[in-house]
Amino acid sequence: MSGTLSSHILDTHIGKPAANIKVTLHRLTPDGEASFLAESVTNADGRVAIDSWQFDTSIDIAKYHLDVGRYTLTFDTQAYFDAQNLTAFYPQVVIDFMISDGGHYHIPLLLSAHGYSTYRGS
Repeated sequence: MSGTLSSHILDTHIGKPAANIKVTLHRLTPDGEASFLAESVTNADGRVAIDSWQFDTSIDIAKYHLDVGRYTLTFDTQAYFDAQNLTAFYPQVVIDFMISDGGHYHIPLLLSAHGYSTYRGS
C-alpha cells in the first residue's frame, strides 16, 4: 500500500502563496534515523504537486508513491524571508507525519515570519 504527497505554502503575512521555497522529503526509520527521498521547490502558486518531486535515483521507490511509514517535510524558510528582508524566527519548518494507507496526503503550511500552522489537507 502506498500514498501520494503534495503540499503548498501560504504566506499569511502578505496573504499570498510562498513561491521558490525548497522542500525536502525524508523517510524515518523506526529508530528515528532520516533518509533523504526527494526534494522540490514551490511553484508560483506556492505548490509542490505530486509529479514535481525529484526523487533520489539510487532509491528503489515507485515514482511518486510512498509506503506506509513515518516521514518529514522540511521547508527552507530562511532564504524566503531573507529575500523579503524579514528576520525569520523559524529558519526552517519540519513537519513530521505518518502515511498510514494508500490515499493522497496533502500537507499545507500557513507561514509567517514568526509562526506557522499545518494540517492534513485534501
